[in-house]
Amino acid sequence: MAKISDILAAGKSWSFEFSPPRTDDAWAQFWPTLDDLAALAPSFFSVTYGAGGSTRDTTRDLVVDINRDRQVTTMAHLTCAAHRRAELEALVSDYRDSGVVENILALGGDPPVGYDGPPGELTYASELVELVCSIGEFSVGVAAHPEPHPRSESVAADRAHTAAKLELADFAITQFFFEAHHYFGLVESLKLLGCAKPVIPGIMPVTSIASIKRMAELQGSEVPVGLTDRLYAAETDGPAAVRDVGIQAATELCEELLAEGVPGLHFFAFNRTTAYAAREIHQNLGL
Repeated sequence: MAKISDILAAGKSWSFEFSPPRTDDAWAQFWPTLDDLAALAPSFFSVTYGAGGSTRDTTRDLVVDINRDRQVTTMAHLTCAAHRRAELEALVSDYRDSGVVENILALGGDPPVGYDGPPGELTYASELVELVCSIGEFSVGVAAHPEPHPRSESVAADRAHTAAKLELADFAITQFFFEAHHYFGLVESLKLLGCAKPVIPGIMPVTSIASIKRMAELQGSEVPVGLTDRLYAAETDGPAAVRDVGIQAATELCEELLAEGVPGLHFFAFNRTTAYAAREIHQNLGL
């Protein structure tokens, strides 16, 4: 296994992110899909962490198993919302003691829907980065929001907060976006603040109009008019045509990013549909 900081220092990275399955049907599809992605020789995988630790054990087991048995560097997501410090320390120590997990994405996160308990003993991702680094020699990443974070007071405040937490970490991975200028604006703002750590753009292939609009609203992203016009025009030919337009649009975005020398590409592949769309984009780019 390798540290993602070392992977990025050696050259461009190509990575895939997925969520732990929650149903028997999802598990039946999961391993074949993962093996298909592993055959592309990605730089690393990353596994999400459910709100308030709802997938804590599943995330932990998947990350350890893939690192150990499939020999693909795999990063664990970890959030601090709705967690006591002792719970987080125990999980990070468990990752350290496994001997195969060297990478953690430290996130603030949100409590589960309907949760009315205490908010958690850590408030910010920067505090979680410090906790992780105090327990083991991990390569630690954080999230960045190109458009920016929907709860930020302003763009300037978001950039300052991102720069501060990224200075503690090794790299960042962005939330998805659909226009390259959002990413380049983020990176330029961070440089002006004295932060030049690698920022990997996150790519979300559009596979349906309804799902991407819902996800964009949740994270505060804008779906540009030009893209929605292309998607609605394709809708008359059916779901497959919409998917094809989404894959083509994502391929064009990736080409623009690569032309400007981004440190890598991180594909969100949360289910089988988006995983195979991400694989097609990967192949379109000749990676």
